[in-house]
Amino acid sequence: MSRHVDYLYFFLTANLIFFTGLVAVLVVFFAIRYRRAKNPKSEPIHGSMILEITWTIIPLGISLIMFFFGAIVYFHFNRPPANAMEIYGTGKQWMWKFQHIEGAREINQLHVPVDRDVRVVLTSQDVIHDFAVPAFRLKGDVVPGRYVSVWFRATKTGNYRLFCDQYCGTLHSGMVGEVIVMDPAEYQDWVSSRGEGSLGQQGEKIFQQLGCNTCHRNDSLARGPNLAGLSGNPVKLKDGSLIIADEGYIRESIVNPAAKIVAGFDNIMPTFQGQINEDDMIALVYYIKSLHNQQPGGPVKTSPNSTEVPGANPPVKLQ
Repeated sequence: MSRHVDYLYFFLTANLIFFTGLVAVLVVFFAIRYRRAKNPKSEPIHGSMILEITWTIIPLGISLIMFFFGAIVYFHFNRPPANAMEIYGTGKQWMWKFQHIEGAREINQLHVPVDRDVRVVLTSQDVIHDFAVPAFRLKGDVVPGRYVSVWFRATKTGNYRLFCDQYCGTLHSGMVGEVIVMDPAEYQDWVSSRGEGSLGQQGEKIFQQLGCNTCHRNDSLARGPNLAGLSGNPVKLKDGSLIIADEGYIRESIVNPAAKIVAGFDNIMPTFQGQINEDDMIALVYYIKSLHNQQPGGPVKTSPNSTEVPGANPPVKLQ
């Protein structure tokens, strides 16, 4: 992806240099050729249709090339591959916190495998931040109360600087870190050595602690929607509209359940605003997103010794 950004930048720069030089040369040329004469005589000016069409069509064509080239880069940047591995991150004054779905957590460092598509799902705990890795030509605003995602594919091992590119307070300049790109085998060893239970297992524990399984079930006692297979699918709301159940929708339904009420259910769910920190919210959202099966009375259990994250499509093996 970075080379596409570079190609667009070089194309824009080349056009800028060419037309700036062309205008400068023409200004000097006409200034010399048509310098003030001793007895100037005005002459009628007649328009040239060919000239008018030429200097309209050529700039229009160049502008359209810039637009379509930029649109391709934009859509490519905002559509991560379906099989990209996911990592969740939180920006806060003044650090970056990351959670891997295998359970590893880290601060101001992001370990990833080389030659693997990586989707980073980000939110902010306080103010607007900006996740930026210049070496990857990567940049994305991180907004409180919302989930945004960026993705990249590192093709070379090494350490790459991570910055916050949005002024976020007095220690903004110190909100830096690094992305550490490792060989796949080394990455698996690193993840295995820092396991604290998978993100799905952490989320399941929070799900049960909050009593979510007493309402969100698949039997006749259910008072809330069945969450199995929810993520990524359309949800019909009480007002008749449809919405795709992504991370943002799931989070909003937890902190503000009255905002979008599912068709066939009443507004009886209490809000959990302020009761869950962002780290636990990420785990809970991931667990709900990953559900793929339920048993009567509540969600399917995840064995502490399980080597598979529930609901991952395809399943994610924990080494």
